[in-house]
Amino acid sequence: MKPGSPPRQLAALPWRDIAVQHTRSETGHDQRESHSIKTCAIADELGGIVFPYARLAIRVHRRRKEIGRRESRERVYAVTSPDAHQAGPADLAAAIRGHWGVENSSHHNRDVTFAEDASTVHTGTAPRAMAAFRNLAIGTLKILGADNIAKTTRAIRNRPEQALRILGVTNNPDTQET
Repeated sequence: MKPGSPPRQLAALPWRDIAVQHTRSETGHDQRESHSIKTCAIADELGGIVFPYARLAIRVHRRRKEIGRRESRERVYAVTSPDAHQAGPADLAAAIRGHWGVENSSHHNRDVTFAEDASTVHTGTAPRAMAAFRNLAIGTLKILGADNIAKTTRAIRNRPEQALRILGVTNNPDTQET
C-alpha cells in the first residue's frame, strides 16, 4: 500500500484529538462486544483525500471478547458524503450495523448452507459464477417467503422437481411449446 492510499489517509486523521461520539455494547452468543465511533469532518481545503465527495470520515473501534478467548480489537475506517449535520454518530453506527447485518447474513447462508468456504472451485471466473448462483438461490427463496434458507434447502435438495416448480419450470406437456 502506498503512503497516500485511502486507508492510510483516513488513519492519519487526528483521531487522538477527537472524543468518542457514540458507543454501543452488547452481550450474547457467548461473547461481549463493544463499538465506539468517532467522526471527523473532511474539509475541502484538506486536499489529498482520494474520496472526492467525502464530507465525513468515520473510525469504528470494535472490541470483542469470546468466552475462553483473548479479546480482539479492530479499527475500521469509512467515509460518507453526508456531513455531520446530516448524519450523527448514532445514525452512522446504525447504518454500519445494518450493512454488516446484511453482509453477515448473506455470508452465513452462503458458507453454512452452501459450504462456500469449503468449495474446491478456484479457477478463472468460476468462483464468482458460483457465488452468483448461490446468491440467486438465496434471493429467490427469500422472495418466495423462506425464513430459514438452510431448512428450505434441505427440504428441496433431494427433490429437484420441487425446486423447478418454485422457479416456475414445469414438465407439463400441455404447457410446453413445440
